[in-house]
Amino acid sequence: MKTCHTLLALCLPLTLALSACQDKTIEAKPPVEDNFVDVYQSINTDDLKKHIKILASDEFEGRLPTTVGEQKTLDYLVNEFKQMGYAPGNGDSFLQPVELIEMTADPDMTMTIGENELVYKEGMIASTSREQSKVELKDSELVFVGYGVNAPEYDWNDYQGLDVKGKTVVILVNDPGFENPEGDKFQGKTMTYYGRWTYKYEEASRQGAEAAIIVHETKPASYGWSVVANSWSGPQYGLVSKNGNADRVAVEGWLTIESAQKVFADAGLDFIAEKQKAKTAPYNKHLGLNASVTVNNSFKKSISHNVIATLPGAETPDEHLIFSAHWDHLGKDETKDGDQIYNGAHDNATGTATALVMANAYAKLNIKPKRSATFLIVTAEEQGLLGSKYYAEHPIVPLAKTVANINMDAMSVLGKTKDVAVIGMGKSDLETNLEKAAKRQGRYLVQEGTPGAGYYYRSDHFNFAKQGVPALYAKGGEEPIDEATAKYRKRTNVIVRGCYHQVCDQFRENWDLSGIQQDAQLLFEVGHDLVSSNDWPKWNTTSEFQRK
Repeated sequence: MKTCHTLLALCLPLTLALSACQDKTIEAKPPVEDNFVDVYQSINTDDLKKHIKILASDEFEGRLPTTVGEQKTLDYLVNEFKQMGYAPGNGDSFLQPVELIEMTADPDMTMTIGENELVYKEGMIASTSREQSKVELKDSELVFVGYGVNAPEYDWNDYQGLDVKGKTVVILVNDPGFENPEGDKFQGKTMTYYGRWTYKYEEASRQGAEAAIIVHETKPASYGWSVVANSWSGPQYGLVSKNGNADRVAVEGWLTIESAQKVFADAGLDFIAEKQKAKTAPYNKHLGLNASVTVNNSFKKSISHNVIATLPGAETPDEHLIFSAHWDHLGKDETKDGDQIYNGAHDNATGTATALVMANAYAKLNIKPKRSATFLIVTAEEQGLLGSKYYAEHPIVPLAKTVANINMDAMSVLGKTKDVAVIGMGKSDLETNLEKAAKRQGRYLVQEGTPGAGYYYRSDHFNFAKQGVPALYAKGGEEPIDEATAKYRKRTNVIVRGCYHQVCDQFRENWDLSGIQQDAQLLFEVGHDLVSSNDWPKWNTTSEFQRK
């Protein structure tokens, strides 16, 4: 932490008032004629607390899409943006309708591979994204395609020379870098998008496969089989498409590692040996076995909404910086005894509250920035990033005019930190802006704690990245600012982790929101730099994404 004397020496050439030195949170005042410093410092924990408490209250019933909880949330957000003086982001409306489909596979199914009959949720999971009441896979030839990756920038194509039309592909989880952390494969332990299950199904669909089955392993997946079994059973949500998702593989599935080992043994192969070949170079192999499964499906459609509000820029209002957060959570479960409401205080009332206080800060600036600041609060993140996916595929602001995306999800309630965790570190030069703002807070950037888990691909910014728009996801790191915060952090983190997606994710009066305040100020400044300039952020050459 810099001393006040050191800060003053740095600040004088930039005409920063002494009060900023006393606050020790900001060293510069860009631009000097604006009230930037005052606005920056006006971002406070009281406003954050107010928004979090309201959004996470029982009155909002857990904010499940298409319920009364959604309507209350929409009313609250729209009213807040109106009071700030924001303009509707979708013509004359603050809302963007999102058509959702809920699909439920009948659990009474088995999958046959060779002589093996695999039981649903015990040895396998199968489902479909197609809007059909019945999907049948019958005697489909099985082909092992390694990691199922087609990545020209890494000179890697597991489908090279292979025709998988009508076949079932078996795919390893994660990407080749995970098993080669010290080598030159992909990005080592840091997962690329090629390691995500979403990519594997998408690529198998592009290749014309009839089905795609991923082999689950806990370590490279970063979660156990129970997560797969519970997450992939019951109602599954998607976006309504014009073709009913007819271009997707018919069956999307998973195998336990034990099931996969047995299947490979039946094919006269050793799973470990085949995996060894797949992790060293692009690889595929016909297994000489056939797979069959029937998925009986029920589905229904509904409408939810994204919220979008804009503060028009003064010079180039058609260029937008988009801030995102998701307003939704899991609603309530009336079959539970006792507390039935999944309030979603941490996930993601904190991110939505952060968006609101930042929006208010931009509205307070004396000098309106050149570009427009647009706040997109999306629906159905918990159902698979669906609200942001819909927006990215049906953008209101043309993607070519979208400067960048800054996302806020599950902000830290663990107090102030000396470091800033960058999820997906090294993706774009947005980190240059972030580092500058962090230094003014006396902080430094670090890579997220578990890069192999692929968290960059698990929140709403990812759908912007897929479309080529540079996207930033960063928040408080792991190093507490002082010993008292360290003790508080240790106690509170146990509760936060244990209450993830549980009814106990409720607002607590003893939460230290100064870390969210710190991060809100940080991201406010990053955004201010971008809306005040003519620069267009770029992806780094090692990134999977480029502007389309």
